[in-house]
Amino acid sequence: MIRAVIFDVDGTLVDTNDLHAASWADAFRRFGHDIPQDRIRHEIGKGGDQLMPALLPRDAVERQGEDIEAFRKDLYMRECLPRARAFPEVPALVRRIRAAGRKIVLASAGSAAEVDRYKETAGIADLIDDATTKDDADHSKPFPDIFRSALDRIAPVPAEDAMVVGDTPYDAEAAEKAGLRAVGLLCGGFPEHESRRSAFVALYRDPADLLAPYEHSPLSEG
Repeated sequence: MIRAVIFDVDGTLVDTNDLHAASWADAFRRFGHDIPQDRIRHEIGKGGDQLMPALLPRDAVERQGEDIEAFRKDLYMRECLPRARAFPEVPALVRRIRAAGRKIVLASAGSAAEVDRYKETAGIADLIDDATTKDDADHSKPFPDIFRSALDRIAPVPAEDAMVVGDTPYDAEAAEKAGLRAVGLLCGGFPEHESRRSAFVALYRDPADLLAPYEHSPLSEG
């Protein structure tokens, strides 16, 4: 029986994955690394601690990693975050889940300031029970830390009674490592064939597509 739903945020509730990729590309160029944005885009869904080692040599991460991430965060907050928009029907989906008596927690690799802004952008600030951020995890996805922190927030609900909603295979992998099942959304822009090969138990286009058949979705289990 599903008693709680844990939502990823970027690419799941708000359309920000391309904005993140662009800000990383600009930050890498600023420090002398010309990395194609489409290559960066494939790593979006990870936090900087996992994304940079996937794209840069180890010595570059050790020498420049902290400065790159600080530059990228400032750039994103100033120029990209104001352009973030929610996907259709996010408030309606969250209300439907609440009406069924489920708890709702956000699990994001973003900062607390980003998550607060996203809650307002999506119109769900007063509709969720709790949220976790990068400060609540030692390692970002595909490590399970952020989802384990989310489980702590909904205790004593066990992992088998909670469901993750995310948009990348990194969400599915992290959820599986935390003992959670996950529903996938394609609105984050990850290739559908890769999402289908992941551990998602079901795939939908976006929050609106998940809401339409809600009674027959994994979220309504029980």
